[in-house]
Amino acid sequence: MNWCTMLYMWLSALAAGAVMLYVSLKFLSPYFWEDLNYFMRRIRFKMRITRRASKGIHSLTDMFMLQVQKTPNKPFIIYEGNVHTYQDVDRRSNKVAQVFLRQEALKKGDTIALLMSNEPDFIHVWFGLAKLGFVITFLNVNLHSRSLLHCVNTSAAKALVIGADCLGCLEEEFIFQLLKNNIGIWLMSKSSSFQHVDTLLDKLDNVSDDPVPPHLTAQTSMINTALYIFTSGSTGFPKAAVISHLKILSVCLLFAQCGAASQDIMYITLPLYHISASLIGIGGCIELGATCVLKKKFSASQFWSDCTKYNVTLFLYIGEICRYLCHQPKNEGERDHLVRIALGNGLRPAVWEEFLMRFGPIRIFEFYGATEGNIGFFNYINKIGAVGRVSIFLKFLSSFELLKYDVWKEEPVKDKHGWCVKTLKGEAGLLVARVSPSTPFDGYAGNQEASERKLLRDVFVKGDVYFNTGDLMLIDQDGFVYFTDRVGDTFRWKGENVATLEVAEVLGMLDFVQEANVYGVSVKGYEGRIGMAAIVLISDQQFDGKRLYKHVMDFLPRYAQPQFVRIMEVMKTTTTFKHQKGHLVNEGFNPEIISDPLYFLDEHVKSYIPLTKEIYRRLLLEKIISNKQNDGQNDALMMVQNKHIRQIPAKQDVM
Repeated sequence: MNWCTMLYMWLSALAAGAVMLYVSLKFLSPYFWEDLNYFMRRIRFKMRITRRASKGIHSLTDMFMLQVQKTPNKPFIIYEGNVHTYQDVDRRSNKVAQVFLRQEALKKGDTIALLMSNEPDFIHVWFGLAKLGFVITFLNVNLHSRSLLHCVNTSAAKALVIGADCLGCLEEEFIFQLLKNNIGIWLMSKSSSFQHVDTLLDKLDNVSDDPVPPHLTAQTSMINTALYIFTSGSTGFPKAAVISHLKILSVCLLFAQCGAASQDIMYITLPLYHISASLIGIGGCIELGATCVLKKKFSASQFWSDCTKYNVTLFLYIGEICRYLCHQPKNEGERDHLVRIALGNGLRPAVWEEFLMRFGPIRIFEFYGATEGNIGFFNYINKIGAVGRVSIFLKFLSSFELLKYDVWKEEPVKDKHGWCVKTLKGEAGLLVARVSPSTPFDGYAGNQEASERKLLRDVFVKGDVYFNTGDLMLIDQDGFVYFTDRVGDTFRWKGENVATLEVAEVLGMLDFVQEANVYGVSVKGYEGRIGMAAIVLISDQQFDGKRLYKHVMDFLPRYAQPQFVRIMEVMKTTTTFKHQKGHLVNEGFNPEIISDPLYFLDEHVKSYIPLTKEIYRRLLLEKIISNKQNDGQNDALMMVQNKHIRQIPAKQDVM
């Protein structure tokens, strides 16, 4: 046997072995190669950040300047048809920096707050201030003066820049209070009716666009604070999450992980003060060297026409945006677009499927993460409904656990030794992530108490520290991660935990339901909370109590079936299109204070019937009497429901 034959046999055996290995791994672990590929990409991206740092790239503005050098004339921002190249944005941001460079009261490291809506000057001011080494605070333009004052004070801002379109929404007292606190105020206009308030636009016309001194721009460490981005404040005043340069550079890589490239065009309709639009969106464009089409506000009716007009290939979504698009009237050109990637979070499975069927084969990348968090998941498989995936490789990158959680006590379950208990595969639990030098929790600015409340100590061993996400998650047998509910949203009824998102998904299956927001309301004399759903009907559709009754009976366990339904014209959402529940929970099911139509689940007539004021009062009275004569509270409520429907006199005892 000559050497050629031996080499051929050896190569054939090697090839056969490789094929067998591939097939075996694919059979034993269907996503092995996808998992490995994602893991290797993550490693490459971490190495990219480290390699750039060795060359002096420590911040987003450093990255931006690199792109300006590479592609100065490439469109960076397209806004209302006007094109701003990378060089244009660089020069105007230099002008902003030159104006503030002359302010002796401000120095590198000070904090300046930014209250502006979506427009190119948001980015110009942001980058201009960052070039001087200022820490920037993004403020929600929808906050009222009291909350805004809290945000400015919490972040210890020395100055506030206000967009022209935001000024009219502010109370004069807010301006006066800022001036009283020696906080400088800058308006994005050429004139001001307020004394001691500076204007910016007129000054930009009279300064050079020369670069600022390098010693001011340079960042010596990526762990330094770059931004304060406020959380939604659903449980009180907003809290200022501390965002480091390292976190910004890491978040900017999300679109790159989706396979986006420099030739892509991104569509941003989300508010720039939110981390998704500013860092994942604008930062992601800079990372790619791509172009961004910036929209003042999200418009469902203009979405696809804008995508077609500007040849959009990428877009960001959050919350209910995709649902709003699905509820738009169908038109012939809604699939005539070039969009290939959508990245975001909060997309419900039913909407996900409908979206793909209607608008074409767009790759949807759902991710999970909190502004202040140290843990995130990424659904690189595009599995419908999942927010991410846990592979055998992921543990090398982050340390997290799902803990058994007592919804009633609102705390993790402990074993006899006082340690937290991990969930089993397929069981929902509280997501916690270990705090370490590689996965830090930077906390909230000016609120040490709130920062400490987000930490769990001595979880498994003495001295360990974990970040408490406040989210209930589930990992299935295949390793896919699913968001179950927020800890505060999940409620307990009849000894069972009710996940509001799951119930809302079931209600959304009905063809007359446009949106469903599920929550638990207190019933005096009963433990736990009883289920209630706020529903927005599809235009021209009528509420059908009998169909809804049959639907919940078919698809939901008894304890999860909403006992009360509230029909609303418009669902209140946050500025990032997430349903608000607080005001609904507080109002309960009392028709004395609610003007919206209310319905009550009646098992006797097998329908949801109108809940009038008279029925409400009788219901409460029957319940009180039944409590005195029944040991089983839940059975008592059922008896009240059934007897009430039969119009039993208000004072008749329930037997």
